[in-house]
Amino acid sequence: MASHPFRVIGRFLWLGWVVSSGIVEFLFCCAFTRKNSRIKRAVWLQRQARGALKMFRLRPQVEGPVPTRGLLISNHLSYLDILVLSSIVPSVFVSKSEVKSWPVFGQFASMGGTVYVDRSRRTQVGDVNGEIQAALDEGALVVLFPEGTSSNGEGVLPFRSALLQPAIGHPVTVCHIRYELDDGRPGDEVSYWGDHTFFPHMLNLMSKRQVRATVRLAPVDVAISDRKELAARLREEVLKLKSVAAEVTRL
Repeated sequence: MASHPFRVIGRFLWLGWVVSSGIVEFLFCCAFTRKNSRIKRAVWLQRQARGALKMFRLRPQVEGPVPTRGLLISNHLSYLDILVLSSIVPSVFVSKSEVKSWPVFGQFASMGGTVYVDRSRRTQVGDVNGEIQAALDEGALVVLFPEGTSSNGEGVLPFRSALLQPAIGHPVTVCHIRYELDDGRPGDEVSYWGDHTFFPHMLNLMSKRQVRATVRLAPVDVAISDRKELAARLREEVLKLKSVAAEVTRL
């Protein structure tokens, strides 16, 4: 058992309540609807995310205009990213196919309408882009993590361009997420990367007194038709937000 066992047990009980009540709510509001189903599922996921984040006493600090539609391009640190961003605004997420198998988070991500991409199958890119385009045309906000994997937050990995085609012709916002802990190292204990395995990482995270998150947002004018140029430009904009975070930390 991780440190602070009573805290961990209490949070698992809270998570159990969020999961059970969320499933019941899903059956009533989303399970049998077709019209605007992505948006309805995104709104449902937002309510569950806010409930789950109370476990960590986490209410994100948001800086910058919050978009309600279009494409949101973010750095990627942890499974908490989905909860944090969803708690701020109803969103449809694009995620790697492995997330499906994560306990609780995977099931709720699927119920929330997440679009999955298997990066080992290049032929799937067209289908995924079609799903992203359909969600954008429906008026949803679609969140994409173009690094393709999570990191410890020390840098921003190169952006992959394959799923950026739907960005052309839609509003685009860039985002940088940063986590803080008073009793630990966020790069290792909040960020989920490298050789981490899900349950031990989550167990340790639940033992932490409080997790803080800062989300910085900025709209971007992307009149670029070449996907690789677009990927490089968007990464530059995320790096600018990261530099702002670093400057604030030094003050």
